[in-house]
Amino acid sequence: QVHLVESGGGLVQAGGSLRLSCAGSESTFSHRVMGWFRQAPGKEREFVSAITWRTGGTAYADSVKGRFTISRDNNKIPVMVYLQMDSLKPEDTAVYFCAASVRWSSSAASYYSWGRGTQVTVSE
Repeated sequence: QVHLVESGGGLVQAGGSLRLSCAGSESTFSHRVMGWFRQAPGKEREFVSAITWRTGGTAYADSVKGRFTISRDNNKIPVMVYLQMDSLKPEDTAVYFCAASVRWSSSAASYYSWGRGTQVTVSE
């Protein structure tokens, strides 16, 4: 199991920015895919973005494409995954989770380790 801890959430006005961080307990995620998901009240958990640790390949949900950027830093211990969120909208309000998978997927069911989440609230 990989222990993941998210941070960086908060309250921001529409149009603002936040940077989420995810710290991992292992010294390397070289064989893993790291993903960000979010869950708004009363809604299903949805895919936001993912990155392959070895190559840095990325994918984004259509709803965040062009506004969010995922990145990783494997030169630090603990290893870090980031989600830069710009041009935030009220509909981005949710709890954001970091997760790890051994295969490339946008399905939450494919991710086996999850953090506890960090709240992002975007006001009008």
